[in-house]
Amino acid sequence: MADAFSSRERPAAASREGGVRVWPVGSLLRAIADSLEAGFNPVAVQGELAGFSRASSGHCYFSLKDGQGQVRCAMFRRAAGLLDFSPRDGQLVELRGRLGVYEPRGELQLVVESMQQAGQGTLFEQFLQLKARLEQEGLFEASRKRPLPVMPRAIGVVTSLGAAALHDVVTALQRRAPHIPVVIYPASVQGAQAAGELRAALLKAGERRDADQVDVLLLVRGGGAMEDLWAFNDEALARAIVASSMPVVCGVGHETDFTIADFCADVRAPTPTAAAELCAQPQTTWLSALALVFSRLQNGVDRQVQSHNQRLDWAASRVSQPSHLVTRQQARLAGIAQSLNHAMRSTLQHEQLRLQTLGSDFPREIAATLQRSRHQLERAKLRLELLDPKLVLQRGYAWLEDLQGQPITAAEMTHIGQPVRATLADGEVDLTVSARRLI
Repeated sequence: MADAFSSRERPAAASREGGVRVWPVGSLLRAIADSLEAGFNPVAVQGELAGFSRASSGHCYFSLKDGQGQVRCAMFRRAAGLLDFSPRDGQLVELRGRLGVYEPRGELQLVVESMQQAGQGTLFEQFLQLKARLEQEGLFEASRKRPLPVMPRAIGVVTSLGAAALHDVVTALQRRAPHIPVVIYPASVQGAQAAGELRAALLKAGERRDADQVDVLLLVRGGGAMEDLWAFNDEALARAIVASSMPVVCGVGHETDFTIADFCADVRAPTPTAAAELCAQPQTTWLSALALVFSRLQNGVDRQVQSHNQRLDWAASRVSQPSHLVTRQQARLAGIAQSLNHAMRSTLQHEQLRLQTLGSDFPREIAATLQRSRHQLERAKLRLELLDPKLVLQRGYAWLEDLQGQPITAAEMTHIGQPVRATLADGEVDLTVSARRLI
């Protein structure tokens, strides 16, 4: 082992106890590091990136893994500056570097000197294949996606009860629209069972839509590596999102994260907080609109009052003793002011009621229209089926034609010995004309 420590500080001497060498921890780790240096380095290895992050210093830290294991990696700023692509989780790469031991934690570590792409990782390939197939089926078509309600009666949230995304969504909704109720449908957002729980939560939300009065669903979770977000790449979950009875807003991960659920949802939000903001107009917006209406009504009342005052002044200037006329005009003016005040309050109440009615009736009108369209299509389909020639053949009739495929519709179009073909309900029969009888 003497040569193994030639290029670094020699470790403290190991003592012997009972015939077994006793190593200080630091010395043992340095000995292992030197053994790796001597036996493996330099080394090239291929695998998938996981947990890739870039520190403010410019250094990059991540894991390289495959189906059998993983190794921690560090790529310092100098080497990271030579990259000609942006590494991402799930990407298959080939690394060259030196194996060593990170002594403060006693961990095996690969110090990466170069990185190049080696194709796409297994998870990413699965993602691309599923995305292409669902896109071909039309699940991502913009024409099938529904607009978000302007004034939802309630907002449903599908996520984990312990997720930070739930806190972000509830906080945003409380800040923007505290008057809108929030209904939570809990489900795991990570792990093998997560996709099934998310589907079940979507189904439950649809079944309880009328009871909960939920008009839009938020499907949210925070960011993470591709494997952490993999539940949102489930094909069955994607189809459940498309089949949802109400619009779905997907806010999964950070702005740069994309999942199959994002493409299937009616609206994709870059973050959970953004998903909440898309569904709820700020309460201040509606209050400002009402304030504007009130201001316009008030201005109208003021103009009416000023106009009547001017008419009163003009009338007073035309009479020599206007006191009795003034008294009547003042009484009349007071009555007009009272009527205008009452009309203004009634108009404001009517506008508030109309806004609430628009928010509640619009989804039902759309649903009724769609139901009527479905019934019309079913009736048209039934009429077409009744015109199907095969139904006539099933009643015992046959279709005759000569061997050139020309239809025979009259006996005089045949001659004795002519070969003909008869089409029946379950197949064809070749015949020969043996006699001809005209009616």
